[in-house]
Amino acid sequence: MALAAVRPALPALLALIGALLPGLGGAQTSVHPPNAIIPRGGTVRVNCSSSCDHPSFLGLETQLTKTEVAHGDNWKTFELSDVQEDSSPICFSQCQTQTMDQMHLTVYWLPERVELAPLPTWQPVGEHLTLRCLVAGGAPRANLTVVLLRGEEELSRQPAVGEPAEATVTVLAGRDDHLASFSCRTELDLRSRGLELFQNSSAPQQLRTFVLPAKHPNLATPRVVEVGAEWPVDCTMDGLFPASEAQVRLELAGRNLHLKVTHDKDSLLATTNDKANMEEEGTQHVSCVVTLGNQSRSWREDVTFYSFPAPNLTLSEPEVSEGTMVTVECEAHPGVTVMLSGAPAPSPGPRAQLQLNASAEDNGRLFSCAATLEVDRQVVYKNRTRKLSVLYGPRLDKRDCLGNWTWQEGSQQTLKCQPWGNPVPELKCHRKGDGAPLPTGDLRPVKREVSGTYVCEARSPRGEVIREVVVNVIYHRNHILTTILVTIAFTVGITSLAAYLYNRQRKIQKYKLQKAQEAAAMKLNTPATPP
Repeated sequence: MALAAVRPALPALLALIGALLPGLGGAQTSVHPPNAIIPRGGTVRVNCSSSCDHPSFLGLETQLTKTEVAHGDNWKTFELSDVQEDSSPICFSQCQTQTMDQMHLTVYWLPERVELAPLPTWQPVGEHLTLRCLVAGGAPRANLTVVLLRGEEELSRQPAVGEPAEATVTVLAGRDDHLASFSCRTELDLRSRGLELFQNSSAPQQLRTFVLPAKHPNLATPRVVEVGAEWPVDCTMDGLFPASEAQVRLELAGRNLHLKVTHDKDSLLATTNDKANMEEEGTQHVSCVVTLGNQSRSWREDVTFYSFPAPNLTLSEPEVSEGTMVTVECEAHPGVTVMLSGAPAPSPGPRAQLQLNASAEDNGRLFSCAATLEVDRQVVYKNRTRKLSVLYGPRLDKRDCLGNWTWQEGSQQTLKCQPWGNPVPELKCHRKGDGAPLPTGDLRPVKREVSGTYVCEARSPRGEVIREVVVNVIYHRNHILTTILVTIAFTVGITSLAAYLYNRQRKIQKYKLQKAQEAAAMKLNTPATPP
């Protein structure tokens, strides 16, 4: 142990002796390479030589593991292995006197740990964020730099100082930093020593920034809701970033409601059409809570849930014959006010009644009972209707089947003939004489063949009714063909007359020419009279 403690001081002692004792005969000791840089745990060969003119004793003083690998008269080569730290081995030689030379051995190694301190889960926009990078190990420190990065953008470049080294930079978080990647990197630059630039990076971390306004959400809900009925609730909030990351919940008396959530740019909308349970009757709290990042905003409204059954509306008989007395009655729970259509205005109460003598006009009549209830200074309504059916015989009068139609031939018309009654009667219409059926419906166009007098009979189990219907069609005779024939005959006559006159004139001219020629011939053939 004592010897091990003395060995570190031996190189310095030898160097001091060499400096105090001048060499004789000018012999010198040299080492090669004088400077070397190797990776930690690496191996290097060192050559020690002497300029002595006769064989000399050579050696290498070092704490490192050494092995002599070659030698000559005045030189030796040693291999140093498993070098873990910087060292200064000394070559020495004995040539009458002892001389020595020292080399500088530098060990380099990359940091064992490059770590970016954890980022906050959420970072508010507009607040400062400090990035911290811890670097453990790495040498030589003079060539080691720590770089803090946003993506590939350099935010800071600092020397590695201390063990572990810590580099920090403060940035103002913005919307553009949302989902940005931050990391730190070490750079061991040994290019000036004939090596390269060595880099080692931390694992990247993604930052999530957010904006949650200080205002509360906007909660829209009816003030009163009937138990068992669907009730719409909307909760909206603007100015969120990123809105798609915001969480929202609606609660009724501590129960979460089923939501449909939509996002649009910087806003969200949460809607529900839930149903209140009978157990929730009364005034309850409805709240909306919006959470983004590590913050929340909420708002609460009071809603009153009530039970309100529809009124009971009855007819003494839902189907009666014409002339029957019918009683209509409406009744509701106590505290409810009812109003029956057609009944005289009674004093407010939960019951109203009406009596009538049923007529054909009452068939299909709807009776309505309107019930009102005041809940939390708000009036709510319920209606109930009933339909009365009145049985009566067939009707076929002027409004249902016009007795006389007069139309122009070729016009576009619609012939309607529809009886009424309960039950609906069957209608049969036939023309007098040939029994042709009445062509009801669209007549496009009207033809003269439909003219005539028709007998219409409407029949049902409650009787029958007969009505005569007359259809008149106005039309004009067609003189076009006669006109064409007369025109053709006239044209043919004129043409024939012109041809006759032309031929007669031609024959007359030919006859006259012939006579003139005969006269001239006779004159030439007659002998001349003697003088």
